[in-house]
Order: sequence, then C-alpha cells, then structure tokens
Amino acid sequence: MTANPSRRLAGHALVEALVAQGVDTVFGVPGESFLAVLDGFHEHRDKIRFIACRQEGGAAFMAEAQGKLSGRPGICFATRGPGATNASIGLHTAFQDSTPMVLFIGQVASDQRDREAFQEVDYRQMLGPGTLGFAKWVGEIQDPNRLPEYVARAFHTAMQGRPGPVVLTLPEDMLTSPTDAPVLPRAEPALAWPAPGALREVRTMLLAAQRPFVIVGGSGWDAAACEALQRFAESWKLPVGCAFRFQDLMDNRHPNYAGDVGIGINPKLATRIAEADLVIAVGARLGEMTTGGYSLLAPPRPAQKLIHIHAGAEELGRVYAADLMLQSAMAYAAKALETLTPPPSLPWDAWTASAHADYEANLVGQEVEPLDMAVVVKTIQRLAPPDTVYTNGAGNYSGWLHRYCRYPGLQHHGRTQLAPTSGAMGYGVPAAVAASLLYPDRTAVNIAGDGDFLMTGQELATATQYGATRLISIVVDNGTYGTIRMHQEREYPARVSGTDLFNPDFAALARAYGWRSDTVVNTGQFEPAFAAALQSGRPTLLHLKLPADVITSRTTLAAIRAGAQARRAG
Repeated sequence: MTANPSRRLAGHALVEALVAQGVDTVFGVPGESFLAVLDGFHEHRDKIRFIACRQEGGAAFMAEAQGKLSGRPGICFATRGPGATNASIGLHTAFQDSTPMVLFIGQVASDQRDREAFQEVDYRQMLGPGTLGFAKWVGEIQDPNRLPEYVARAFHTAMQGRPGPVVLTLPEDMLTSPTDAPVLPRAEPALAWPAPGALREVRTMLLAAQRPFVIVGGSGWDAAACEALQRFAESWKLPVGCAFRFQDLMDNRHPNYAGDVGIGINPKLATRIAEADLVIAVGARLGEMTTGGYSLLAPPRPAQKLIHIHAGAEELGRVYAADLMLQSAMAYAAKALETLTPPPSLPWDAWTASAHADYEANLVGQEVEPLDMAVVVKTIQRLAPPDTVYTNGAGNYSGWLHRYCRYPGLQHHGRTQLAPTSGAMGYGVPAAVAASLLYPDRTAVNIAGDGDFLMTGQELATATQYGATRLISIVVDNGTYGTIRMHQEREYPARVSGTDLFNPDFAALARAYGWRSDTVVNTGQFEPAFAAALQSGRPTLLHLKLPADVITSRTTLAAIRAGAQARRAG
C-alpha cells in the first residue's frame, strides 16, 4: 500500500493552516503541552517563525500588537494552566481594544480530562465569550481532521463584526494524532455596508445641526478608510476627535483635528463635546475613558443627538440609545459617509476652526525643571522618523505622550500608536519589541513608567535574542505608582500607602540584557542621548529620572495636596 504523502501530525497541520492564513510570525512561551506544534514550526521554519518570549503575558501583548499593526489576527501560543492564566492579560486587552487575535492553549490529553490533571483548566468556563468576557469564542479541537475548520473559523470570528480575540485549546493527544485534512483558504472577513436609507438620515441630521462633532475610534480601519474619513470631515468642515488611544486614525496636523478624547482630555475639548448638539461616533465603543466616565455623553440617552456607527451589532444600543444606529465595518463606513453631499455653506466653520486652535494651544505647557517631559516628547517626534511606532502601557507618564505626540494618521504610515485601552500595565515594552521584529525597517519607541516597565521588562531579552535594532525604550522613573499616588493624595490626603517603589538602576539592567543605555536627569541631556540611540543600530534604553512631584502633564502632587487641604478647610 502506498503511503499518503499528505498525512502528518495534527501539530504540523496546525502550522500549515497558519501559513495558509498568511501568518509568518507567532509569539509564545514553549510548553510541553504543544510539543508537536513546536516541531511543526521547526519543519516549516522557512515559512514561519516562533518567537520565544520570557513570559506569556509579554507574548500575548506582542500578539495583540501584531493584530493592531496588521489588521489580521495576531497569534500567541501558551501552555496549559499557568501559561494560559499569564496570557489572559493580553487576551483581555485584545477584547477591550477590539483587536483580532487568536490564542492557542495547550490542553491536557483527552483521556485525562475532568480529573484535575496536571495544570488542567476548563478554558470555556474561564475565558468564555460574552459582552464582558475575555474572548469572542472559545473552542477546543478534539478531532485532528477538523483542525483546519477550527482555525479558519477562528480567523473569521476574530475579524468579523467587532474584531476581537478567539481562543482555541489543543489537547496534547490530538496534536500527536495523524491527519490528512487539507488546509483551508485564507480567511477574509465579511464586511457590512451601511444601509442607504440610514445614510440619508445622517445627512438630514447633519443639516439640522449647529455644533456637530465627530469621534473616531475602534479597530478595522485601513488607509483607504482613513483617507475617506478625512475627505468627509473636509467636505462637511467637521471637527474630529480621536477616541482614547486611537489618535493615529486622523492626521493630528489636519486643520479639522480637535484632539484626543480620553484620559487627561483638554478641558476645552471636553466642554466642546458637552456643548455639541450632534455627535457622530464612528467605530468608537464610547467606553468609560472616551466619555469621561460616561459624563461627556450621559447614558442611556445623551443630551446631544447621537449617531453611532459600529461594526458590531451587539455594541449598538448596548450602552447608548442613539438617535441613529448604523452597523458597518470601518473599511466601508467612512467611504459611505464621504458620498454625502454637503450644502453650499455650513454654519459651523468657526466652531471647527476654534476646535483645532484649542488643540494647538494645548500643545503648549508650562516649563518644568529639571526634566521637562513635554520637551522630551516633542524632541522624540522631531528627531524620530515619521513612520515611528510609539507604544506605552498604563500610568500617568502616558499623558505626556498622548498630549504632545502628533500622530501622522494611519493612511500615511499605517498604525503608529500601540497603547491599551484596557489600561493594562506592562503593554508598552512587548508591543515595541513586536513592532521592531515585525517591521525591522521602522523605529519603535516605547515610553514606560518605572512600575509599568518592571511588569514585562524581561522581554528586553527577547528583543536581543531575535535581533531587534531600531528599538528605544524610555523609562520614566519617579519612584512611585504615579496614577494611584495621585488618587491617594486627592482622596486620602497624607495617607500614602503601597505606592512608593524601590527601583533598580534601569540603565545597568538594560546593559545586562545586551542593550545600550544612558541616564538622563535634566532636559538638556535628553536630545543628545536620544539622537545617539537613533544612530546606534542597537536597542537602547534611556533611564529618565523624574521628581515624583511632577505627577501628570497638567498638575503636581503639591498642587493636589493644596487642593485637598483647601477642600478640607472649606
């Protein structure tokens, strides 16, 4: 009898299925539960690479960044039990950020299930789908002959409607079983276009407005859609703000750009949104951070007229009873909007011009000594290439990046902002490593707080091992968990607890990982240090020492204490 040449281990078939989906890089931490898959990566090493990370949380963050950058699912592998729980932080980030991603988890063998076998977890219970869950779908592949079917479904599910993460669990004995199942074609999402009647209603509502405002956000955007959005804003002379941590969807230098609608919002922008009589939300979920704790737009029925355009039917009407709801993929939503013909004149020219003027004025801050973070961010932008990818995790330090960095718009260089709307600490370093490895011709700049950096700083080793070069990590060290300290000083004056940090010498730590490093203690030292990092051809860490008093881009701890004291006295 002649052997079947297509028969191979299911673990190898899984790798072939990923290659068929166009995947050339996956991130993970190796585990004994998926050894057959690791062998498949070796078998197909000329087509796909496995990036071995130092912790599953870092690997999952890298895959989430991959999904943001590519628009297709980022791929992460984690072993069972502890590996899966570590990876869940990246899964939650992908869910809240609407990022396509597939997490593969090794599982105990089928004949050992339901006995609390070594590291056994029921992932459908732990990570099960829901509007407030970790994943859009959690599946387990029990039949090796159905493996290509499950992989194709995972890719479709991750990309269609509101994009998001999917989990597939892989029983160890299934992966070592033979299969001759053929791989399936590359998955492409089915995308919805807004109904013509609804578009006519959008135009009617615009014509009735006096102070309209557009908020753009969410995932699923491509260059053509961002260009169409810009043309729609130009033709209707509309002010556009970007939702929390989606600042690269609109060219920040465009005269219609009004700023970012998120944490640390420009007070004048917040007032403008509150005073608007029509808000058009395109792609944004309108979550807590974008709505200022659901105050700029009050649920369930905002004071402003609201048009909500979103790819996910389940998102529309979930929080806000909008005046008009349109389900549409972002790839088509803006293209549909630009077909709307404006009247010869519009009454809000001055409204839009003043919105951009407010944004420009917000770029000017008070000088801070000895180290001015506003100058730091502006220097980075002046010296770094225009296609630089900027990353950050969570913490007050990110406020300087959000306020002073001017993103060029996705249509010019692709995604240039990688930041977690989930507020996950430790995201920035792995995201920058992923960006540098996936796009080695682009510069990646990470800005991290000291507490944030130490969550995932070990991924510097991953960058060194796999040859990342155009990568700069800037650690803003103020010796405290700054965001929590700020809230403590405001809410519980003189009762600081748990927020002071002992930190290592970050520059020395970076050198131990094979990186260049430098220490910066004043503003004048930063530009030469950053310029040298750009020219070095090696990954570089810059350790910035900032006084704890400089707590945000808008205030100090001293000012917060004074305000708290005044409230007590009053």
